[in-house]
Amino acid sequence: MAHLLVTGGAGFIGSNFVHHVLEHTDHHVTVLDKLTYAGNRASLDGLAEDRFTFVQGDICDAGLVDELFSAADAVVHYAAESHNDNSLHDPRPFLDTNIIGTYTLLEAARRHGTRLHHISTDEVYGDLELDDPARFTEDTPYNPSSPYSSTKAGSDLLVRAWVRSFGVRATISNCSNNYGPFQHVEKFIPRQITNVIRGIRPKLYGTGENVRDWIHADDHSSAVLTILERGEIGQTYLIGADGEKDNKTVVELILSLMGQPADAYDHVTDRAGHDLRYAIDSTRLRTELGWQPRYRDFEAGLSATIDWYRDNESWWAPTKDGVEAFYTSKGQ
Repeated sequence: MAHLLVTGGAGFIGSNFVHHVLEHTDHHVTVLDKLTYAGNRASLDGLAEDRFTFVQGDICDAGLVDELFSAADAVVHYAAESHNDNSLHDPRPFLDTNIIGTYTLLEAARRHGTRLHHISTDEVYGDLELDDPARFTEDTPYNPSSPYSSTKAGSDLLVRAWVRSFGVRATISNCSNNYGPFQHVEKFIPRQITNVIRGIRPKLYGTGENVRDWIHADDHSSAVLTILERGEIGQTYLIGADGEKDNKTVVELILSLMGQPADAYDHVTDRAGHDLRYAIDSTRLRTELGWQPRYRDFEAGLSATIDWYRDNESWWAPTKDGVEAFYTSKGQ
């Protein structure tokens, strides 16, 4: 796999993966990214020019996709519309990118015989009760609750169908919530961090009891690289780092780590269809492929993330005011 094509490689999780691959392997990486609001070319600044190529384009562009697949040894598919609130406001882009875009990639993989790894989310499984000891496994039935998670579930099923029907050499991973550098300030953790930096009180949906299973983006990257290199074709792997925390705890920890009173935040109206709890069982990935997370201490990983946003205000500042204006208009 000397030449990797990474779709959505200017987005949050994709750009972290590109940095990880260039740091830990000798591969050449080509990034294909449409540079919607969620993609940021600056997230790829400073990468070695002899090992990295950037192409601005749409994964629904079959001609461009075919050209790039013809030169790639393997493809990692991160490109997606991924914000739940946006999917409730306008579902159509989620259908275009997550369904039609994934179909376009699968057809190219079919024509060229290219190894493909598809990045998905634990949100396809719906949610768990707060007091339920169970966690999601690879056998958990799909039960998506938003246009975003529904289209991701659909894209997963397309991958499985193309593996079975056409022999496409693909794997799937469903990951829990990521945090770390290069995450758009519309997302939960960076929004709260950048609010504190700007002197704005953080916002918490509802009572803040909703639980997310957090994983540092670098651990997600190492897991994906492991699956790409050693995963069984046709298999699905769940990626998680045992990082269950309720949103109230996360906000209060951010405030404490940033030297603020732990209760210096405001409650806002809960969003529609807000899933209660996500929790990942990554036993298969750990036992069959030998992967282990590096950031086992959530507080340490969160502290490093806070430092990154403090040190890189020029990266996130251009979008901050627009994001806060949008949420203010919704009372959030």
